[in-house]
This record gives sequence, C-alpha cells and structure tokens, in this order.
Amino acid sequence: MDVLMLSRLQFAAATFFHFLFVPLTLGLSILVAIMETKYVRSGDEEYKRMAKFWGKLFLINFAVGVVTGITLEFQFGTNWSRYSAYVGDIFGSLLAVEATVAFFLESTFLAVWVFGWKRLSPKAHAACIWLVAIASNVSAYWILAANSFMQNPVGYVIRNGRAELDDFLAIITQKWAVLEFLHTVSGAYVLAAFFVMGISAWHLLRNNETRFFKNSFRYAAVMALIFSVFLAINGDFSGKEVAEKQPAKLAAMESHWDTVKGAPMYLLAWPDPENERNSIEAIPVPGALSFLAFGTFDAEVKGLKDFPKEDRPPVLLSFISFRVMVGLGTLFIFLAAWAWLKRKDPQASPLLMRLLPWIIPLPYLANEMGWTLAEVGRQPWIVYGLMRTADAVSPIAVSQVGTTLVAFILVYGLLGLAAFFLLFKYARKGPEPLRVASAAPAGKEVAHA
Repeated sequence: MDVLMLSRLQFAAATFFHFLFVPLTLGLSILVAIMETKYVRSGDEEYKRMAKFWGKLFLINFAVGVVTGITLEFQFGTNWSRYSAYVGDIFGSLLAVEATVAFFLESTFLAVWVFGWKRLSPKAHAACIWLVAIASNVSAYWILAANSFMQNPVGYVIRNGRAELDDFLAIITQKWAVLEFLHTVSGAYVLAAFFVMGISAWHLLRNNETRFFKNSFRYAAVMALIFSVFLAINGDFSGKEVAEKQPAKLAAMESHWDTVKGAPMYLLAWPDPENERNSIEAIPVPGALSFLAFGTFDAEVKGLKDFPKEDRPPVLLSFISFRVMVGLGTLFIFLAAWAWLKRKDPQASPLLMRLLPWIIPLPYLANEMGWTLAEVGRQPWIVYGLMRTADAVSPIAVSQVGTTLVAFILVYGLLGLAAFFLLFKYARKGPEPLRVASAAPAGKEVAHA
C-alpha cells in the first residue's frame, strides 16, 4: 500500500459515498417540483402534502450530499496536488463556475423554499423548487464537463510545462460531456423514481394513505419508464463514443483480447487477465460487438493485446461493473413498464408491490457500477492520454494518507448510518395527516417542510 494506492482508495471511498446521495437529489427535486406545480394548478391539498413529504426526504439526502461533496473537492489539493498543478487552469475553472453559479443558486432557493411556505404565494414558492431542481442539474453538468475533460481532453494547449485552457466552449460542448451528462442524470431519475415507487408500494401494501401514495406512484412510474428506456438508448451512443475515444476501455469491459473484424459478443464469458484470454467463452453472437461499437457487423475492434500491459485498465473490475450496470438497466426497463401498466391501480398487483421496496437499493448499485466503469476503465490515466494517475499524486507520507483514509471511512460510515436511518424513519412514518398540513400554525408548517 503506497501513497498512490491509498490516495486512490481514499478518493474512491469519498466519491462512491458522495454518489449515494447525488442521484436522489437530482431526480427527487424534479418530482417534488412537479408535485407542487400540480398543487398550484389544481388547489388540491393532497399534492401539497406530497411535495412536503417527499421534500423532507429530499432535504435529508441533500444535506449529506453537500457535506461529502465539499470534502471530495478538497482532495484535489491534498492528495492530487500534482494533478491540480498540471491541469488546474482547466479543471479548476469548471468547478469554480459550478460552485459560484449553480450551487449558490441551488442552496439559496432551497432555503427560500424551506422557510417560505407561509411567506410566499403558491406560484412563487413552486418557482423556488423549480429553480432548485434546475440548478441541481446545471451543477451536475459543470462537474460532468470537468470529468469529461479527464476522459477526453480537448480545448487545451501545453505551455510552460502544464496544460492550459485554450478553448472553454470546446470543453463544455464536446460530445463526451453531453452524453455523460444525459447518461448520469437519466440514471439519477431512474433511481429517484424507484425510490418513490418502492416507498409508495410499502405503504400501499398496508393500505396507508392510499390516494396519496397512488398519486406518488403514478408520477414515479411515468418517470421510471421514460428514463430507463432513454438510459438504454443513450448507453448505446455512449458505448460508441468509448469505442472511438477509449478503445482500451471498450476491450476491457468486453474482455476482448484479439483484434478482429466482425468481433463477436459472448453471452457467457469470464476473463483470465494473467493468461490474456477468457477462461469461459460460450454462446457467441457473431459480429455483435462490432455492431454495438461501430454500427457495422464487420468493423474491426481492437483487442487488449494491442495495448501495452501498462496501458491496460483493470480488466476484471471493468468487465464485472459493465455487466452489472447493463443487467440492472435491463431489469429496470421491465419493472418500469410493469409499474406503468399498473400506475392507475398499483394495488391490483400485489407481487409488484412486494417487489418494489426490495428494488430500491439496485439503482444505487447500478449508478455506482457506472462510475466504477467510467473511472477504473480510464486507468492508468487520470487525464486520458495526457497524464498518468501515478504522476498526479501528491508527495506526501503513507502514514498521512492511511490516517485520513481510516478517518474518512469512519466519519462517512457514521454519516451514512445517520442519513439512511432518517430516510427510513420518515419514509416509514409517511406524510402528516391532511388536517395537520392544512391547519398548522406557521411555525409548525415550516417544521413539517
């Protein structure tokens, strides 16, 4: 365990923990905004209760996401100072815009939304949560544009021994950034939709607040179906972009060893990296890998043997994370379609109601596997083709990184337990009774928000 490996583990721990909360923030903000808009347009107090109940869960999730995001960014200075010195002119500008524009807007109007139930008109109050939702997603775009530069560096020049910004628009408008943003937020919306459907199903099985949770289920089912299908379509475009820009990642995630034209895809395979082959290869689909990668069945697909061993990503982890992500994505399409068909009367399908609460963790796993593939599959590069991860780490002592790694795990573990306990507690409790939500004094109204 040297400084490089410990720093990578620490950054991975911080990133994966932070990303447990980001997708729900992105997706649930949209659903809460839709629910409150329905209240404003219809005057139905049920939709106001829905906005408050799901908004409470959103706030718990948002708070922990903010705390973990701040510590994550600090690591670029503490653990990856050489990276920051080399590409900070580019990477830092993108994060600065995200913090000073999108995050500031998001946090400001979230505070107004929390404390403004009795102080703003219904339309103005609904506008606040829409601004929160829009700013959250805009914030995600800037962060993902920064990550896209690491995946496919553009818009820079090498000057004075470092990468300097040359074309800001090229970075934020490149195809990789757009596809990565669409893929990430679609995954977030699917997660939020299954989160709402799972909790709603749990209450509907017990006949708790049936009208409330049927309405919640209906909105979430529509979101789940739209974005689970879109996620698969976008994934195809993203895969072709990976094939063009990061062929070693494509070869690793498919465990494809030899360069061939008309490359098949094996439905059953298991990599054996030590011997540069697959220990299991069964049920080939002729030309399928070539078609998925380049749109033609006879295209040439580079194999891992064409790359020096020191330039190959970790094959087994890339292979597994890709298959888990795709397998779960396929499952979500099936479940979302089922939920959509039953959206008017979900209680008519007890099996679906029993399944959905157990499904809640799976979109979290799928999102984490997507990030695993994106980041591990880029190795050994921290900026693909430009800077190796080994050259980016700070010149610090092993003991320093080891100590902070343990501290991160302990603190994040406690934060995670507290956050998920509160989410479970209030999700299980359900919404406040209608008479409380409509007749409470101003102070209690704010507390319920």
